[in-house]
Amino acid sequence: MTLTVDGIDALKQLAGSELGTSDWIDVTQDRIDGFADATGDHQWIHVDVEKAKEGPFGAPIAHGYLTLSLFIPLFTGLLDVRGVTTKVNYGLDKVRFPSPVKSGSRLRLVARLAEVQDVPGGVQIAVDGTIEIEGAPKPACVLRSLSRFYA
Repeated sequence: MTLTVDGIDALKQLAGSELGTSDWIDVTQDRIDGFADATGDHQWIHVDVEKAKEGPFGAPIAHGYLTLSLFIPLFTGLLDVRGVTTKVNYGLDKVRFPSPVKSGSRLRLVARLAEVQDVPGGVQIAVDGTIEIEGAPKPACVLRSLSRFYA
């Protein structure tokens, strides 16, 4: 369920709060292949289904950066900030990929708004996120995302 806040002052009040858990998103082979086409990374572990079955994970796996890129659609399902003119990604901290994401997996995000800091014209937020794999003991990705919201 999306949490909607009106403006920067309301966003500041959420610092330190759990934002919740997103809906699941499917990581299909078509999505993996599309990412490979977009980035030019066609390593066999991602796109050669038959060869990947014989590889270390028993199936094709998503690119780590594909998993990371899914943070945005997962996150936008958790928090909607209204009353701002611009929302931009500012960067990432401490990104790790503890477990591979096999083709056909489902992912979701568990997120916490760790910090809200003033910056010229707005605020910068730090979100601690864990991208979970359905049924897996370890997450696909653990990260801190930085974004800026301008008034």
